[in-house]
Amino acid sequence: MKKSALDIYLLLPIKGFIEKQTSVGLLLIFSAILAMIIANSPLADQYHGFWKQYIQFGFNDAVLSKNLLHWINDGLMSIFFFMVGLELKREIMQGELSTLRGAALPVGAAIGGMLFPALIYYFFTSGSPAVSGWGIPMATDIAFALGLLYLLGDKVPLTLKVFLTALAIVDDLGAVLVIALFYTVDISMDNLAMGGFFLLVLFTANYVGIRNTIFYAIVGIGGLWMAVMLSGVHATIAAVIAAFAIPSTKKINAPLFLRKVKLLSYQIKKQLKLQRTREDEFDDEEDRDKITNMIEKFSSLTVDATPPLQRLEHALHPLVSFVILPLFAFANAGVTLTSESFAFLQSPVTLGVVSGLILGKFVGVVLFTRLMVFLKISQLPKGVAWKHVYGVGILAGIGFTMSFFITELAFINEDFRIQAKMGILVASLLAGITGYLYLWFISKKPKKVPAKGEPKERTAKKTKPQKTS
Repeated sequence: MKKSALDIYLLLPIKGFIEKQTSVGLLLIFSAILAMIIANSPLADQYHGFWKQYIQFGFNDAVLSKNLLHWINDGLMSIFFFMVGLELKREIMQGELSTLRGAALPVGAAIGGMLFPALIYYFFTSGSPAVSGWGIPMATDIAFALGLLYLLGDKVPLTLKVFLTALAIVDDLGAVLVIALFYTVDISMDNLAMGGFFLLVLFTANYVGIRNTIFYAIVGIGGLWMAVMLSGVHATIAAVIAAFAIPSTKKINAPLFLRKVKLLSYQIKKQLKLQRTREDEFDDEEDRDKITNMIEKFSSLTVDATPPLQRLEHALHPLVSFVILPLFAFANAGVTLTSESFAFLQSPVTLGVVSGLILGKFVGVVLFTRLMVFLKISQLPKGVAWKHVYGVGILAGIGFTMSFFITELAFINEDFRIQAKMGILVASLLAGITGYLYLWFISKKPKKVPAKGEPKERTAKKTKPQKTS
């Protein structure tokens, strides 16, 4: 009885909270607000000082020594990028990106949504040292944007949510490539070659049919991730590449799975029937063990029928959504505001970030989507109208997670970082509120007004059903 009460009053609400997509966005907002409150309170010095504490791992000459903020941004966020890689591979194998025509629309929209923000930011900062931050307004925060779409429920078509998901995933991949090509310095070729060796091991294991996720975790983290980190290339690259080495095929197919399940069901029924026919000679413990073993086989069959890629994605989702991303937001969003901070709102960096995310994202996403449809390379998803695409173009301006991440890579100057973070917060807030209200407004069903001279519709009176003898 106690266990069922615990399930009803504690476990089930938590499980429901985790399963709601809106919870991720709400938790990120809460984390960012909490960080801003603490960073502008008497605890500001302790807040900033805490993230500067150094932690080191390794042995002999292979030692990684970084402060806590870097371990969150480089280490924990690699798990986030690993999940992005898993999602991307799933979409390529069996989702929206599995066909050329289906992939063209979100890929085209994502390219436009990266190109125009970068150009607008470059326009504001050209000729200054801050020009290196052109990658900041390029990426869309998938958790925030999707969270707001899910808040709208069935007011927007499901295909619009799928379109935004595919667009944001491609967007994240573009950001990863930008990090790899433009925000990587001092490459160690020896460590990079070692990383290539571990990557070869992972792909070989996939090819020969190894499905053990623990093997991929050990080689991927202890081998590939560590080698790439020591090479100077950002560790997020290793995380995305490692995700593509995870098997996406099942050990047993659906027909074989069903046959084995039917056989196990028959054996369990037979064993239970045998129990009922026995009396004194029945061994309770022995028969219970037999049934337990049969039920355990169901679990192993389910594992064999589920691809490792899907198992990892489901397992990592709660960790990434409810621990890593909120912690990242809490560690990075805490900007201490001073009298100079408000003057930063007029700086080229802040104006470039805000204009890039708000204007650049909208123009890029909508223009390139129009181009894909006009050239008949692709078509709008079923149920999606152009008014919905405009809403997605606005929501794409939410750059929160990835924009903060690139800010830390792009700038050493602390003033530039503060200016960029202020621009990210302002733009994400404006894009989120405007996009949500716009999509909510266009989804409202207009009331039918009768034409002049047309009688108003009368509601039929309810009549009681006559009793029949």
